[in-house]
Amino acid sequence: MDNMVDDEKVNQVVEKGKGSPPDRPGYELPLLLFAGFRTLIDRLHADLARQGHPDLRPAHGFAMQAVGAGGASASEIGRRLGVTKQAAGKTVDRLVALGYAERADDPADARRKLVRLTPHGLDALARSAAVFDELRAEWTRALGPDRVRALEDDLRAVVPPEAFRLDAAGWLGGA
Repeated sequence: MDNMVDDEKVNQVVEKGKGSPPDRPGYELPLLLFAGFRTLIDRLHADLARQGHPDLRPAHGFAMQAVGAGGASASEIGRRLGVTKQAAGKTVDRLVALGYAERADDPADARRKLVRLTPHGLDALARSAAVFDELRAEWTRALGPDRVRALEDDLRAVVPPEAFRLDAAGWLGGA
Protein backbone atom coordinates (compact mmCIF):
# COMPACT_ATOMS: atom_id res chain seq x y z
CA MET A 1 0.00 0.00 0.00
CA ASP A 2 1.72 3.14 -1.18
CA ASN A 3 -0.09 5.45 1.21
CA MET A 4 0.59 3.35 4.31
CA VAL A 5 4.20 4.35 5.00
CA ASP A 6 6.36 6.97 3.36
CA ASP A 7 9.50 5.09 2.26
CA GLU A 8 11.70 8.10 2.98
CA LYS A 9 10.55 8.33 6.62
CA VAL A 10 11.04 4.68 7.56
CA ASN A 11 14.32 3.88 9.28
CA GLN A 12 15.67 1.10 7.08
CA VAL A 13 18.56 -1.07 8.22
CA VAL A 14 19.64 -1.97 4.70
CA GLU A 15 21.52 0.77 2.85
CA LYS A 16 19.93 1.88 -0.39
CA GLY A 17 21.56 0.26 -3.38
CA LYS A 18 22.94 -2.71 -1.40
CA GLY A 19 21.62 -6.19 -2.13
CA SER A 20 18.67 -7.03 -4.31
CA PRO A 21 15.51 -5.34 -3.08
CA PRO A 22 12.31 -7.36 -2.78
CA ASP A 23 9.34 -6.40 -4.94
CA ARG A 24 7.89 -4.81 -1.80
CA PRO A 25 9.70 -3.62 1.32
CA GLY A 26 9.76 -6.17 4.13
CA TYR A 27 8.40 -3.77 6.73
CA GLU A 28 5.04 -3.62 4.92
CA LEU A 29 4.10 -7.22 5.75
CA PRO A 30 3.92 -6.79 9.54
CA LEU A 31 2.23 -3.42 9.12
CA LEU A 32 -0.40 -4.89 6.81
CA LEU A 33 -0.96 -7.87 9.11
CA PHE A 34 -1.32 -5.56 12.10
CA ALA A 35 -3.60 -3.20 10.18
CA GLY A 36 -5.80 -6.15 9.19
CA PHE A 37 -5.89 -7.34 12.82
CA ARG A 38 -6.62 -3.82 14.04
CA THR A 39 -9.38 -3.36 11.46
CA LEU A 40 -11.08 -6.56 12.59
CA ILE A 41 -10.73 -5.79 16.30
CA ASP A 42 -11.91 -2.18 15.94
CA ARG A 43 -14.98 -3.31 14.00
CA LEU A 44 -15.63 -6.04 16.55
CA HIS A 45 -15.63 -3.57 19.43
CA ALA A 46 -17.76 -1.03 17.58
CA ASP A 47 -20.34 -3.75 16.93
CA LEU A 48 -20.14 -5.06 20.51
CA ALA A 49 -20.66 -1.52 21.84
CA ARG A 50 -23.86 -1.25 19.78
CA GLN A 51 -24.95 -4.65 21.09
CA GLY A 52 -24.72 -3.78 24.78
CA HIS A 53 -21.02 -4.16 25.54
CA PRO A 54 -19.63 -0.60 25.33
CA ASP A 55 -16.97 -1.07 28.03
CA LEU A 56 -15.40 -4.20 26.57
CA ARG A 57 -11.78 -3.76 25.44
CA PRO A 58 -9.50 -6.10 23.46
CA ALA A 59 -7.56 -7.12 26.59
CA HIS A 60 -10.86 -8.14 28.21
CA GLY A 61 -11.57 -10.54 25.36
CA PHE A 62 -8.17 -12.20 25.78
CA ALA A 63 -8.77 -12.44 29.52
CA MET A 64 -12.25 -13.94 29.10
CA GLN A 65 -10.79 -16.53 26.73
CA ALA A 66 -8.18 -17.30 29.41
CA VAL A 67 -10.93 -17.76 32.01
CA GLY A 68 -12.62 -20.28 29.71
CA ALA A 69 -15.94 -22.03 30.07
CA GLY A 70 -14.97 -23.90 33.24
CA GLY A 71 -13.40 -20.98 35.08
CA ALA A 72 -9.81 -20.54 36.22
CA SER A 73 -7.78 -19.22 39.13
CA ALA A 74 -5.97 -15.88 38.86
CA SER A 75 -2.68 -17.78 38.63
CA GLU A 76 -3.96 -19.88 35.73
CA ILE A 77 -5.27 -16.78 33.97
CA GLY A 78 -1.90 -15.10 34.44
CA ARG A 79 -0.07 -18.10 32.98
CA ARG A 80 -2.46 -18.30 30.02
CA LEU A 81 -2.04 -14.59 29.31
CA GLY A 82 1.69 -14.51 29.98
CA VAL A 83 1.33 -11.91 32.72
CA THR A 84 1.87 -11.91 36.48
CA LYS A 85 -0.81 -13.11 38.86
CA GLN A 86 -1.13 -9.49 40.02
CA ALA A 87 -1.69 -8.19 36.48
CA ALA A 88 -4.23 -10.95 35.87
CA GLY A 89 -5.91 -10.02 39.16
CA LYS A 90 -6.26 -6.40 38.03
CA THR A 91 -7.83 -7.49 34.77
CA VAL A 92 -10.16 -9.85 36.62
CA ASP A 93 -11.09 -7.01 39.00
CA ARG A 94 -12.09 -4.95 35.97
CA LEU A 95 -14.08 -7.82 34.44
CA VAL A 96 -15.88 -8.32 37.75
CA ALA A 97 -16.61 -4.59 38.05
CA LEU A 98 -18.05 -4.58 34.52
CA GLY A 99 -20.17 -7.68 35.20
CA TYR A 100 -18.34 -10.02 32.81
CA ALA A 101 -16.88 -12.30 35.49
CA GLU A 102 -17.36 -13.29 39.10
CA ARG A 103 -15.22 -14.89 41.77
CA ALA A 104 -16.44 -18.09 43.36
CA ASP A 105 -15.14 -20.77 45.70
CA ASP A 106 -13.47 -23.69 43.95
CA PRO A 107 -15.51 -26.80 44.82
CA ALA A 108 -12.35 -28.94 44.51
CA ASP A 109 -10.19 -26.75 46.79
CA ALA A 110 -11.66 -24.52 49.50
CA ARG A 111 -8.45 -22.43 49.64
CA ARG A 112 -8.74 -21.43 46.01
CA LYS A 113 -10.98 -18.91 44.27
CA LEU A 114 -12.14 -19.43 40.73
CA VAL A 115 -13.00 -16.76 38.24
CA ARG A 116 -16.05 -17.63 36.20
CA LEU A 117 -17.73 -15.84 33.35
CA THR A 118 -21.16 -14.43 34.08
CA PRO A 119 -24.06 -14.65 31.63
CA HIS A 120 -23.03 -11.12 30.52
CA GLY A 121 -19.49 -12.39 29.81
CA LEU A 122 -20.74 -15.45 27.97
CA ASP A 123 -23.04 -13.20 25.93
CA ALA A 124 -20.09 -11.00 24.99
CA LEU A 125 -18.09 -14.02 23.80
CA ALA A 126 -21.04 -15.40 21.82
CA ARG A 127 -21.62 -12.02 20.19
CA SER A 128 -17.88 -11.74 19.45
CA ALA A 129 -17.94 -15.07 17.64
CA ALA A 130 -20.94 -13.95 15.57
CA VAL A 131 -19.28 -10.62 14.70
CA PHE A 132 -16.06 -12.39 13.68
CA ASP A 133 -18.10 -14.68 11.42
CA GLU A 134 -19.70 -11.63 9.79
CA LEU A 135 -16.34 -9.89 9.38
CA ARG A 136 -14.91 -12.99 7.72
CA ALA A 137 -17.97 -13.08 5.45
CA GLU A 138 -17.30 -9.43 4.49
CA TRP A 139 -13.69 -10.28 3.61
CA THR A 140 -14.97 -13.26 1.62
CA ARG A 141 -17.37 -11.03 -0.33
CA ALA A 142 -14.55 -8.53 -1.01
CA LEU A 143 -11.78 -11.00 -1.85
CA GLY A 144 -13.60 -14.19 -2.75
CA PRO A 145 -13.83 -17.39 -0.72
CA ASP A 146 -10.80 -19.02 -2.35
CA ARG A 147 -8.52 -16.08 -1.56
CA VAL A 148 -9.67 -15.87 2.07
CA ARG A 149 -9.14 -19.61 2.53
CA ALA A 150 -5.74 -19.32 0.84
CA LEU A 151 -4.80 -16.42 3.13
CA GLU A 152 -5.79 -18.46 6.19
CA ASP A 153 -3.94 -21.53 4.89
CA ASP A 154 -0.85 -19.48 4.09
CA LEU A 155 -0.81 -17.92 7.55
CA ARG A 156 -1.20 -21.37 9.14
CA ALA A 157 1.79 -22.53 7.09
CA VAL A 158 4.11 -19.79 8.38
CA VAL A 159 2.76 -19.24 11.90
CA PRO A 160 4.06 -21.89 14.31
CA PRO A 161 1.43 -23.66 16.43
CA GLU A 162 2.90 -22.25 19.65
CA ALA A 163 2.12 -18.74 18.39
CA PHE A 164 -1.59 -19.37 19.02
CA ARG A 165 -1.45 -17.96 22.54
CA LEU A 166 -3.58 -15.56 24.50
CA ASP A 167 -0.66 -13.51 25.82
CA ALA A 168 -1.12 -10.64 23.39
CA ALA A 169 -1.70 -8.38 26.38
CA GLY A 170 2.04 -8.63 27.00
CA TRP A 171 2.82 -6.87 23.72
CA LEU A 172 -0.39 -4.98 23.02
CA GLY A 173 -0.64 -3.32 26.41
CA GLY A 174 -2.50 -3.89 29.63
CA ALA A 175 -6.14 -4.26 30.50
